[in-house]
Amino acid sequence: MPGLCRSGTTSVPRSAAFTVNSSLACRLRCLARLWARRTGRAAQGPRSDRVATGAAMHFRVFDCWRLTAAMLIMAYHFLFFAPYGVEAGTQFLHRLLPLLDMFFMISGFLIASRYATRIASVADYANFMRRRIARLYPLHFLTTMFFAAIALVALVVGSAHHPWARDLAALPLHLLALHGLGTTDELALNYPSWSVSAEFFAYALFPVILLAFRWKGLAGLFALLAVWVGGLEYASWRGVFPSGHWTGADTMGAYRAFADFIAGSAIAVVVGRRMISITAHWPGIVLSVAAVAAMILQAPPYPTLLLLALALTATALAETARPDSTAMLAPLMPVTRVSFGIYLLHPVMEFVFLTVIWQRVLEPLGIISFYVYWTLPMVATVAVAMLSDHFVERRFGGWIAGPRRPEGKPARMASA
Repeated sequence: MPGLCRSGTTSVPRSAAFTVNSSLACRLRCLARLWARRTGRAAQGPRSDRVATGAAMHFRVFDCWRLTAAMLIMAYHFLFFAPYGVEAGTQFLHRLLPLLDMFFMISGFLIASRYATRIASVADYANFMRRRIARLYPLHFLTTMFFAAIALVALVVGSAHHPWARDLAALPLHLLALHGLGTTDELALNYPSWSVSAEFFAYALFPVILLAFRWKGLAGLFALLAVWVGGLEYASWRGVFPSGHWTGADTMGAYRAFADFIAGSAIAVVVGRRMISITAHWPGIVLSVAAVAAMILQAPPYPTLLLLALALTATALAETARPDSTAMLAPLMPVTRVSFGIYLLHPVMEFVFLTVIWQRVLEPLGIISFYVYWTLPMVATVAVAMLSDHFVERRFGGWIAGPRRPEGKPARMASA
């Protein structure tokens, strides 16, 4: 946009590479400033005179939603070991599959809220990617290597029941976080971590969202979303997705996730501008209940996704208007902050407590009901996730991220 970024003049010759890098850095600075202006984040005045923004607050309700979704996904996978009620239970929980889209929408919202105005150069973008890798990769790596070790043991002992060949073949793709881009025909090895691959894909394409916003503002984001979803619909029509439709994709889940990521970024703009005045939580609650009802009643995917997006918007507007209104949820935050750990660690607990202990020892003895016993791996998953967050993920993540960069210009957002 004219006037937002001016290049200085100089008589010193520049190399072509330096010129390209300078131009790209200038464009990124333009995008950061434009996002701040159009979302109202560059407003002046005391902080107390303005409504809280996503960059400066913790969304407790969103954390509770993510914890609930992680627990339901864990329950869904654990139910396959039940001696009875498997079909009814798994079919019911499978209807809640769009909760994964909620994960990605929230991720897009938080990333856009906290990082859009902080990416003002190539170095900023590299730092952003490094910090996101530091947040997600350590636990992904450790859980992946756990299942790789299981596959190696199965290979050594010649297990006929374990798909060790498939799992070991998928290991390089998992380590490179490419297994959610359609590089495998089915989920293998560390099966829930396709979402980690999808997140990295969305992070890598985040500048595309900034470019769309620079082009036409919020309308540009909606246009990008329409084009992306149109491409997904065409791919679904051509039978590209193994699941049939893109809204159920997992081995190709990265493309599904980016659509949700764009939607979350658009929600961040709506909330940043406060285009709708919502200060109470009841609209978000009503819309959330409606979204869950749509899932249970197996409504078409688009109305369900729209209800989820509206619920996120209403909830974020209410919480940014009155941050203290969710103070009652503060005691839950030590648990809600490890929802990602619960999601990635529950297959490990599933193997230990259900595949080994339950199937090989307890179930044949018949000394305890499955629905009593399954609370043990659930509690263990939460406990291990909390320990992992404190002793493993923060330390390894800090090593990958390196020291924090000095604070930038005042217009930039606070560190996420």
